[in-house]
Amino acid sequence: MKILQLNFERGWRGGERQTLLCMEQFRRAGHQVVLLARAGGELAARAKEAGFLVHERSNIGGVCRLLLSQGRRFDIVHAQTANMVTWLALFRVWLGRRVVFTRRTAFPVPPRRQRRTLWKWKHVDILVAISQAAAAEPRRLGLQVSLIPSAIEAKLLDLDHTRAFAEQFNLSGRRMLATAASLTIDKDPCTLVRAVHALRQLRDDFIFLHLGAGGDAEADARALVRELGLEQTYVFAGFQTGVEDLYRLMDVFVLSSREEALGSSVLDAFLYSVPVVATDAGGLKEILAGGRGQLCPVGDHQALADAMHRVLSDRGLRADMTEKARQYVLQEHDPQVMGERYLAEFERLVGEAKG
Repeated sequence: MKILQLNFERGWRGGERQTLLCMEQFRRAGHQVVLLARAGGELAARAKEAGFLVHERSNIGGVCRLLLSQGRRFDIVHAQTANMVTWLALFRVWLGRRVVFTRRTAFPVPPRRQRRTLWKWKHVDILVAISQAAAAEPRRLGLQVSLIPSAIEAKLLDLDHTRAFAEQFNLSGRRMLATAASLTIDKDPCTLVRAVHALRQLRDDFIFLHLGAGGDAEADARALVRELGLEQTYVFAGFQTGVEDLYRLMDVFVLSSREEALGSSVLDAFLYSVPVVATDAGGLKEILAGGRGQLCPVGDHQALADAMHRVLSDRGLRADMTEKARQYVLQEHDPQVMGERYLAEFERLVGEAKG
């Protein structure tokens, strides 16, 4: 099959990681895979480095022209982000190709956008959701959904990177708690700052590192850190390349999201045997069920603080959580399994088209 992947995001987050992982699995299975991505973006750079043909475009006009001129060469056109579905829906008749969309968010559709969103989704041959939480809205609107969870793949450890990071942030002799999330409202960093402040009242043997790019809640989070006097405890470490190397330094991974379709950073923590404390937002309650992590109500900073303290204090609890989590992620979020699930859907669509 000839498969066109579409992802026009600017940064490098969970959706972009999953896009590249899908591409690698499809190619490994013997299919021709091409990417349409934002010019100069991290995804485009990494895909080219991995040997993929990448069509880079700087604006939506360029995206549309490429779809109209080359889209019909492909058997499957796969939108990995919601903003690409609009254009595929508009050009669907011209393209005459099977369209797949992967929904990676769990946000409810606002009433004012419901009709337009439903129109777009109805122009998709297969709507994939990465979790039950991500599937809830399309199902509520009466659409069929294929559930294909995201995958995670272990990376080789770069010890030099790990050591340099530990030295940069003076981690020697201190427990390290961390999150990997952009500073956006949906990730709720202010609740996390308050939780760290509450934990600081219970113990002083740790540092908390916030790994991730800026966003619409950054100013408020930084102001709250200053207000609470946490400058030496809560450190904004910024976006980090090779973040997988840093999980080896963590004693606890924390996520305070208000909305989360799945939580690929939590899957990283599972894979690298880091105990997880998180809110019960969206797909997080699915992957952290069964004792695989500590779940707390959304927005409850004291519950997060208590859970972090409990995990840091109880070695047996940490061992039990990480063992359950590692077994789960290896069984349920394997890249090859994810690739096979997608390809089974693709092959069914191509077969129907030929039939």
